Amino acid sequence: MPKKTIHILSIESSCDDTSAAILENKKVLSNVVSSQKIHADYGGVVPELASRAHQQNIVPVVDQALKKAGIDKKELNAIAFTQGPGLMGSLLVGTSFAKSLAIALQVPLMAINHMQAHVLAHFIEDEHQNSPPFPFLCLTISGGHTQILKVSSYDTFEILGETIDDAVGEAFDKTAKLLGLPYPGGPLIDKYAREGNPLAYNFSEPKTANPLDFSFSGLKTAILYFLQKEQKKDSAFIKNNLKDICASVQRTIVNILMDKLKKASQLSGIRHVAIAGGVSANSEIRSTLKGMESSLGWTTYIPKFEYTTDNAAMIGIVGYFKYLNQDFDLTDTAASSRLNINA
Repeated sequence: MPKKTIHILSIESSCDDTSAAILENKKVLSNVVSSQKIHADYGGVVPELASRAHQQNIVPVVDQALKKAGIDKKELNAIAFTQGPGLMGSLLVGTSFAKSLAIALQVPLMAINHMQAHVLAHFIEDEHQNSPPFPFLCLTISGGHTQILKVSSYDTFEILGETIDDAVGEAFDKTAKLLGLPYPGGPLIDKYAREGNPLAYNFSEPKTANPLDFSFSGLKTAILYFLQKEQKKDSAFIKNNLKDICASVQRTIVNILMDKLKKASQLSGIRHVAIAGGVSANSEIRSTLKGMESSLGWTTYIPKFEYTTDNAAMIGIVGYFKYLNQDFDLTDTAASSRLNINA
């Protein structure tokens, strides 16, 4: 830990959560998240509504983060913000606010890659999680991304496999929509699956040319056709079998993820394995990964729940490492809706 105490304000606004955090070196002093409930009425995130909500939320969220941390804005050493990837309108709100505050306070500005932040959330100093050694594998799973990464340092990421179509989070949410569950449906599938029979129904696992790549588009279609076929026989099929359907779908998705992760470990020889991203909050994914410690000789790293979904603490930890390297950005740095993890 450096001799100097570093206080970083970090801002996350990539999608529909407005978040601000204060980090003291690697320790989180506050991590405030304001979620937008309005999107549930539309079955998904509406970009224009999201950006408007960010404009309303960002000042009170930042103010609350400072007050919870007991830090005055004059004590800040730097400001970090999400540059991308994400919804452009949402990103622009956080980017503009961060730039303006950095100029006003005359402190350095750091643009952060959202996907790097999900991975490096493992390095937040917290008694409830451990940090993996380099190199390690990280399965990064969210509503917009599904990747297996080889992480060799705080800023060196190699994509070993990724989805060729839909992200795993989208597969969960679209399946939930087919089942008539409200948005966001992924957590509800996890909830009902705990009480269902995971072997009740079988769904084929899509094949890909690269054995480490993922494909979920075909699985979603297979689930749709299965439900349509069964509902012709029994209009109340979903209602009467909801828990078993959820358990079977979840088992299939978890099997796909873990089979790819096992291949990546075998090919790379790396046995330190982590998960990251919003979908890593799924209870079945967590328990299955943990079980692989004994069966495969892995050491696994599972993030604290509050660091899995979009949050500013994970942005702050990347900012901390950038600060140590004096890797600052200019105030004309632009937000980017599409940003590669190595950008």
